[in-house]
Amino acid sequence: MRRITRRTVLAGTAGAVVTPAVSSAPAAADDTATVTAEGRRPAPGRPEVLRADLVTRVTPRNNWLVTAVALQYAHRIDLGGTVIPPSAFQVTATVGGRTAARTVLRVYSHTTADVDHRSRPGRPGDRLILELDPNDPNARAAATDPLPLDRAYSVRQVADVHTPQGEPVLRARPFAIRNDGVITPVVDDFAAGSFTDSTGFELDFRLYRPAGFLRNPRARTRYPLVVTLHGGGEVADNNMTQLTSNRIAVTFAEPERQRRHPAFVLSPQIPLPRPMDGPDGTDWTDARVQAALIGLVDTFVSEHSRNVDTARLYAVGLSSGGRGIYSLLAKRPDMFAAALPTAGWGETAAMEKITHIPIWADHSVDDPVVPYREGRFGRPGTWTLMNALETAGAPVTRGEWANDLPKAEFEARSRALLRQARATRSHVLFTSYPPGTTPVNPHLAWAQTYENDVVIDWLFDQTR
Repeated sequence: MRRITRRTVLAGTAGAVVTPAVSSAPAAADDTATVTAEGRRPAPGRPEVLRADLVTRVTPRNNWLVTAVALQYAHRIDLGGTVIPPSAFQVTATVGGRTAARTVLRVYSHTTADVDHRSRPGRPGDRLILELDPNDPNARAAATDPLPLDRAYSVRQVADVHTPQGEPVLRARPFAIRNDGVITPVVDDFAAGSFTDSTGFELDFRLYRPAGFLRNPRARTRYPLVVTLHGGGEVADNNMTQLTSNRIAVTFAEPERQRRHPAFVLSPQIPLPRPMDGPDGTDWTDARVQAALIGLVDTFVSEHSRNVDTARLYAVGLSSGGRGIYSLLAKRPDMFAAALPTAGWGETAAMEKITHIPIWADHSVDDPVVPYREGRFGRPGTWTLMNALETAGAPVTRGEWANDLPKAEFEARSRALLRQARATRSHVLFTSYPPGTTPVNPHLAWAQTYENDVVIDWLFDQTR
């Protein structure tokens, strides 16, 4: 990873090449590699497999998963309406010294190494997509750190595939092929870098740059900047899990979201050994981390003054990242136009400094990690902070609904709350989730937060 100092931070990002988050090795040798190299025509029904790649996805609740294998063939596959039974392929994964089968759900041809979410997926192309069950126990792509997945998966075709007329399309093969690399859509579009401040403290970060900026970085188009603060579980030295453990950064870089709200997304990662010198034993309030974070944002904005809309800087964070937001807003009340803190905690005395900042906070009432009222490390939770903010002069619009509602209903509740806030000229909103309604773990209140188009549209509407 390139080391970027305070003086030179991100000076070269305009022309930087985005590299895959997980490196790919040269293609594994296939039993027909010699035939391909000599240019001989493949036998009917036995197209040459050139390589296999895992396709992964960052999910709202189950983190980072391997969701498909993409097989690339030497020529186009036209199934002619044939539906390939999942039983025609066997997939096994060897992770952490254990080998176990993965469940194949659907198989179809495609033009790219991507999962097609349509009910009738695929089109003629040189890829064959094997969708895998995300609920498999061995579907995870990371534990504390990313798992070593290069060549971890083995794929073998065990049954012939024919057209409805009986013509062979794909014949079973005696050899298995292992994956050459790992493709993580959206995550792979984040460049990796690091920032070292004047004291020598270093923060790794990942940076997403909007397509318009990459096409013409010299244009004077200005884009918002979203700064994401990860939770305590993502403190690491891998410069990866701040993207893959939760959909906090990735959701802002999704193609559909970028078409609607093109923006820079800056996602720093707190390093190990874990800094814990903050006033309540947290990381984003650690004096060294917070100074480096402020230095990173200030330097990025300065280096990209032509392209960053300084009136539209946004802070989003979850758990200890939410704690970091409350602290950061009070430390720099002139920096951010709005914030989304989820399941956070903070200091009531700091609330009087941030009454002018639009905030949409949310928290599960039964959160066992960061209690809704009491908070953590002697600092109160979101409910208490919102009361303090209102006492300081910022009216708070409150709503409560289940965190497991379908997306459409969840957004309808959010839309109604926003109408109420606008009617009362309130720029602080607070969503609570009743006990038993936040799936997986009550602390994970953020699963729907960053998928919520109403909340994200509200965020991008805010201007300082």
